[in-house]
Amino acid sequence: MIEKYKREAASDVVYNLEYNSERQRLIIPEYGRHLQKLIDQATAIEDDETRNKAAKYIIQVMGSLNPHLRDVPDFQHKLWDQLFIMSDFKLNVESPYPIPSREVLELKPDALQYPQNFPKYRFYGNNIKYMIDVANKWEEGEMKNALVMVIANHMKKSFLSWNKDTVKDDVIFEHLYELSGGKINLLQSTEELLNTTDLMRTNKRMSNKTASGVQPKNQNNKNNNNKGGQKKTFQKNNNQK
Repeated sequence: MIEKYKREAASDVVYNLEYNSERQRLIIPEYGRHLQKLIDQATAIEDDETRNKAAKYIIQVMGSLNPHLRDVPDFQHKLWDQLFIMSDFKLNVESPYPIPSREVLELKPDALQYPQNFPKYRFYGNNIKYMIDVANKWEEGEMKNALVMVIANHMKKSFLSWNKDTVKDDVIFEHLYELSGGKINLLQSTEELLNTTDLMRTNKRMSNKTASGVQPKNQNNKNNNNKGGQKKTFQKNNNQK
């Protein structure tokens, strides 16, 4: 007889197992399933007064999970919003804050407008195009000519960062003419850009500073030893025999 009861109890346990795949989906999993069931029970209460008391009790339980933020006004507002969200907006209680709506919660942000979708010369970057547009708006004169040469030299340096080989100035001038919409024309100019070696040396120096951020330790020791332009001389200890 005892064995029979054991088999029946074991069969009841097997048939009463509850798998996660069969359970109701948690809207905010951080609070756990027990709190979700408590909200579902409060939503089913018919008496208004009892339902409001249950909602306030649930807010206290939710706040106890973060006791250091429980008395912050903004945090209380967040708790009430989460309460209505976890009830699937079915809980009808009096709230000290505006009740959120499903439509506002499901609103999607507008798509971001990128300055360029498919730039032809990506190695120059968007800042170069912005500088060229600014230069197009300037009046002719020495200031504009100086700005154009700065832009051209920066374009050459960016080109060398992308392509480690040398580049002719005519190529940079053609790209500048194209990116400016034909408003900046240096193709017939006698101006010359900076030397490729100098630009590559500048790129290498900047990349080393960015990579290390500090001066090498040996170099610091060397500078400290040579401070003042005087070299330390070795002094013999007369006490040693």
